[in-house]
Amino acid sequence: MREVKAFHDDAKANAQERVVAYRLQRSRDMAQAGRILLLFTTNAVAATTPFVHVQAQAFAMLDRDRLDHIAHYIATGADCDETAFFWERIDARATTIKRRLRRLLAGITLVAPYGHSPLLDAVHHMQRLGTGDRSFTKAHAKTLPTRWIPVRLKRYLYTQTPTDTARLLLDRYEALLYLQLRAALEAGELVCPDSIRFRSLEDDLIPLAEWQATKATLITEANLPTLRLPIREHLTDLEQELEAQFARVNGRIAAGENPAIQITQHGTIRTWTLTTPPPREQPNHRIYERLPQASLIQVLAAVHTACGFMHDFDHMLGRAHHQRDDRVLMACLIAWGTNVGLHRMGEMSDIPPSTLVRASGNYLRLETLQAASTRIINTLAAMPLFRAYDIDGQRHSSSDGQKFTAAIDTLKAQHSPRYFGMGKGVVADTLVLNHVPVNTLLISAHDPESDDVFDLLYNNPTTVQSTIHSTDTHGTNRVNFAILSMFGHRFAPRYANVQERMRTSVYGFQSPAAYGDDALFRPVRKLNADLIISEWDAIQRIMVSLSRKTISQRLLIAKLSASKRRNRTLQALWEYDHIFRSCYLLEFVDSPRLRQNVQQALNRGEQYHHLRRALTAGNTGKLRYVTDEEQALWNEACRLLVNAILLYNMQILQQAIDTKTAIGMLADSAFLRTVSPVAWHHINFGGRLTFFADLHPAPILASVAAVLAYRQSAADHPPDPEDEHAMIEDSLDDPFAEE
Repeated sequence: MREVKAFHDDAKANAQERVVAYRLQRSRDMAQAGRILLLFTTNAVAATTPFVHVQAQAFAMLDRDRLDHIAHYIATGADCDETAFFWERIDARATTIKRRLRRLLAGITLVAPYGHSPLLDAVHHMQRLGTGDRSFTKAHAKTLPTRWIPVRLKRYLYTQTPTDTARLLLDRYEALLYLQLRAALEAGELVCPDSIRFRSLEDDLIPLAEWQATKATLITEANLPTLRLPIREHLTDLEQELEAQFARVNGRIAAGENPAIQITQHGTIRTWTLTTPPPREQPNHRIYERLPQASLIQVLAAVHTACGFMHDFDHMLGRAHHQRDDRVLMACLIAWGTNVGLHRMGEMSDIPPSTLVRASGNYLRLETLQAASTRIINTLAAMPLFRAYDIDGQRHSSSDGQKFTAAIDTLKAQHSPRYFGMGKGVVADTLVLNHVPVNTLLISAHDPESDDVFDLLYNNPTTVQSTIHSTDTHGTNRVNFAILSMFGHRFAPRYANVQERMRTSVYGFQSPAAYGDDALFRPVRKLNADLIISEWDAIQRIMVSLSRKTISQRLLIAKLSASKRRNRTLQALWEYDHIFRSCYLLEFVDSPRLRQNVQQALNRGEQYHHLRRALTAGNTGKLRYVTDEEQALWNEACRLLVNAILLYNMQILQQAIDTKTAIGMLADSAFLRTVSPVAWHHINFGGRLTFFADLHPAPILASVAAVLAYRQSAADHPPDPEDEHAMIEDSLDDPFAEE
């Protein structure tokens, strides 16, 4: 698939470059053509001048072929054919394409899940030619299957012979076969049973025989209450909720009770805008500027004293005969997490590089890093201050991807001109809850972040679980509302263009005409409840399969949300998802509190990104790791360092809060609970590090004293969240205008 995509992208880019060059040349030639036309409208040429002399003057300005092209363009208006340029580039690379892809095609097994496929017939024919005595290049064109060739492309695959018959271009035929095969695999029209990514959706689910025999037991073990409800009763409850939402939202707008929505009338067309309350939390609160400086070594030592996270780093051969040196391991953690690297850390510290490399190989693995982070997070969650970061009384999480440029090409590093320019990079997708990064995945820049939302939530190894989860537009797809609701999470994304979503993504249980012409928000169409009812058994099977973790969840969700993989079950699941999305969108435009909460949760993810970016400034911010495994280690090591910094900051704030509360300064202790623990101005990330010298303990007591001495100012008082009108009036901009 990667090879086919590479050839396609190369031919596409080459064709676009030729189109640009052609149009630039045409613009220049048009100016010359204008001068040629002047030969016929001025007296510069005598009436008796032979026409051949006029032609000579014209061809001196513009050669015959280019003048012919311009004349044809003026007469017909026909532009250049980009598709023709595309196939000319394929012709130039035909030998390379055949050499790389023929053997790959010969070794794969393909099946058509929805009956007969002309494309599959062509593939099988080519595979037989590859294993037989005759090669494909010697095959007679008349024996090749051609029913699969799209009509619009036939003109590029045939050429006229001197006898005026159409001749099939074999190189183009073969290249098109690879391109169509890739598209069919992506769309699910063909499947590969031996592939994880491209096998049938049926193969990803609980076997049908097992499901039919033990359905009741499997649903009980999944512990998903919604699956046990009778589907008609469940849909009736959802219908009542959604229809009441339509009536309430439109009624409040008509009564002028929703001042956040500003309606503008242009004749018969109504447009509206939505005002959003501003965010209220910022990283690096000014209180941290007064704290004494601490090094990362001191922070890690203090955190180990608080929770003993270093005990989770066991030797790969077992603990019995190996003595762990925590100072060396801390150096390895800092080297990995800050993107400095082990050899560079050996140069800037008092530990030789060989010692660091040996310790890293023996102790640092994904499972040990994740276990250490989990221990730190569970310690954070046990602190009283942690619940103070709940949003509106709920544990409101968010996930978002952060892009990092890779200095070295790896399999996961991919091009993304918007973020990496001409380079490549990876994306660290992280689940943040109450400022704490509780789970993370490293994905390709081409992988949709929406496919990871369920994985991040369901595979969260810590004791803290969220009840409501937010993403930006990149975290949404066609199934996340339904799946997250089924598993007990409320999905609350922020859309880049909420007006467009309200116009195209709101559905109802009645036809649009039933809501009245005066209603600002009406459904785009009536929901197909009968389809959901008929496919409910299949939807239950999908959800139980997800809960059992016996399949690749990311790939299953990618298949469920893909717009090309259409069958009745997926359409029913998308229809079910429409119900929850419609309810959410209506509440979103009606509730300033909800919009502010969503924005606050997403801001916490951005705060984490700022801290992480500051940590990974080594090597000018470009990842120096040479394999996907090393990049995954860096991702987890960096998350561990962030969690250690958060625990260190929360220890300081918690002790200050306890002291203020004990002496009756309740207002000050309440203020400290609003200070974000995401801060690093008081922590030194650089300089020469000495791990074996006499280290001073972390200045926690001095930091607590500095916090106690801090005096609040007017800037420290956020607006009252109960005063919705005040929040709206103080809004400076609309964060929903752009993603």
